[in-house]
Amino acid sequence: QVQLVESGGGLVQAGGSLRLSCAASRPTFRTYTMGWFRQAPGKEREFVGAISTNGISTYNTDSVKDRFTISRDNAKDTIYLQMNNLKPEDTAVYYCAAHSSWSDIRTPAYWGQGTQVTVSS
Repeated sequence: QVQLVESGGGLVQAGGSLRLSCAASRPTFRTYTMGWFRQAPGKEREFVGAISTNGISTYNTDSVKDRFTISRDNAKDTIYLQMNNLKPEDTAVYYCAAHSSWSDIRTPAYWGQGTQVTVSS
């Protein structure tokens, strides 16, 4: 079992930045592919991006590719989602997720509880 705890959400004005963190409970964290998802009100949960065990990242949509950056610190069992130039449409609950397989990260085995990000216009 892997427990994931997100933090760093909040209210920010459009154009601002936030950095979300996700701390994992297991020392084998470095063997897991990690991902970020988000769910906006009235919409389905959306895959934002993922980072492999060796730090290679991928992003789902062009809308976040040049604004969001995923990174990981295996020494701290933590991943990050740096979000810059935020837009109102980025408003959502953001979830951290984990899977032991890179190819299966879009159907994670483990989820965090989510953290709210609200971007005002």
